[in-house]
Amino acid sequence: MSSLSEKNCSACRADSPLLSEADLQAALLQLPEWAVEIVAGVNQLTRTYRFNNFVQAMAFTQAVGALAEEYGHHPALLTEWGKVKVSWWTHKIRGLHENDVIMAAKTEQLFHARFAAGV
Repeated sequence: MSSLSEKNCSACRADSPLLSEADLQAALLQLPEWAVEIVAGVNQLTRTYRFNNFVQAMAFTQAVGALAEEYGHHPALLTEWGKVKVSWWTHKIRGLHENDVIMAAKTEQLFHARFAAGV
């Protein structure tokens, strides 16, 4: 699997295949701080980012929102004082698609490029 953050999302339809277990495991090697969490029977790719305060957490939340808009794929974001939980999954297929690991990698790249130094 090539560098996930360099890939682009593809259009996803209701009959698009779920990410294979092998591809998911390969992606998780590139995303070591991410985990698969089952929520209401649906696999979601999640990570919680930590910040020094609420302002930094909100700035990251807004940056992830802008990234999601750019690629037309949107996560669940839970913003609290000093932390943001990001969850990627594809509603249409009720699980993980390649788009989700791509966007997790792009989220990771965004964090390290713009926010990690201030944490």
